[in-house]
Amino acid sequence: MNLLRPAAFLAIAAVGAVHVAAQTRTDAPLRLSDAVVGSVVEYTVKPGDSLTSIGARMGVDVSTLLQQNGLDLLAALQPGQTLTVDNRHVVPGGVSDALVVNIPQRMLFSFGPGDEMRGYPVAVGRPTSQTPTGSFSVLSKRVKPSCDVPSSIQEEMGRNDRDPVTSVPSGPSNALGDRWLRLSLPNVGIHGTSATQSIYAVQTDGCIRLHPDDIRDVFERVALEDAGEVIYEPVLMAQVGDRVFLEVHLDVYGRRGDPTLTIRRIAAQCPIPELDWAKVRRVVESHDGIAADVTAGGSDAAEPTIVRWRDAGKVRAR
Repeated sequence: MNLLRPAAFLAIAAVGAVHVAAQTRTDAPLRLSDAVVGSVVEYTVKPGDSLTSIGARMGVDVSTLLQQNGLDLLAALQPGQTLTVDNRHVVPGGVSDALVVNIPQRMLFSFGPGDEMRGYPVAVGRPTSQTPTGSFSVLSKRVKPSCDVPSSIQEEMGRNDRDPVTSVPSGPSNALGDRWLRLSLPNVGIHGTSATQSIYAVQTDGCIRLHPDDIRDVFERVALEDAGEVIYEPVLMAQVGDRVFLEVHLDVYGRRGDPTLTIRRIAAQCPIPELDWAKVRRVVESHDGIAADVTAGGSDAAEPTIVRWRDAGKVRAR
C-alpha cells in the first residue's frame, strides 16, 4: 500500500534491522521524514481537566506542558484558563503501511488514501513488558470484546490471595475498552481504555492503548489484513521545505546509543539544510518529545508546512 513516500529517505541498513530484541544499537536505519503533524494551539481548560489528562489527550508530557506555560507542578488549573500547547510530532519516514507505531514516541500514525495521515497518542509496554517491534497485519476486529486475563496477571492475583480471573466481559471494567484490533505480532493488540489518563505513557503489559475516541476512529479506518509496523526510533528528523525539524525522546527500552550520533549520521549522509547545532543540543538535552525547528537561521515560531491533527477543529490555532 503506497500511502506515503517521503522525498528524502535514506536507509543505511535493512529496515528489518529495527526488529531486534532489547539491546543497545548505534547502527539503526536512518529515516528522514518529510512530514510533521500537530500544531501550536491555545487550549482552554475545562472542569475536571488536569495536566495529565490534557497531555494524554494531545500527546505532550506533563513536564513539557509545565515548561511551555511557565507553570509550577503544584499549581492547580482553573476552568477557563488558557494553555499554550505545542504538540508537533515528526511522522516516521520511510514507511508506507496503513498503521505505524513508534514506541519511544508513543504515537500511532494512520495513513489513508491520497497521503492522508492522522496521529494519535498511545500507551505502550513498560520496560518489563515491552511492546515487540516488527511488521504485522490486522487479523481481526472486535467491538465490545471480552478480555482474556494473561497468565502472569492470574499468577499475581494468586500471590495476593485473590481468586484468579481468567476472562473479563465487555463493560467499564474491561481493560480493552470497546474496540480491539488483534495483530499478527504475538500477544499484542491495539485497543481502547477507560483509563484515559494512562495514554501517552509507557505502562501497558505490551499492548498498544488509545483514547476511546481515537480507537473508534482507527477501527473505522483500517481493514482486515491491512499492514502495519511497530518501530523503535527515539530520534526523528524531518525536512519540510527548507526547514529541518528534530524530535528526541527518552530511550525507554535502552536500545539506542547517543542520540547526537544518530543526528550527525543523518546530517552527514542526507542532503539536508545546514543545522544550528546549538538548537540541536538543546533539543537533545531536553528530550521533550516535540518537533522543533533546528535549521540554521530558522525560527521555531513559524508553523511547519504540513500541519494535520485530528483534534484541530476542537482547539484554536495561534
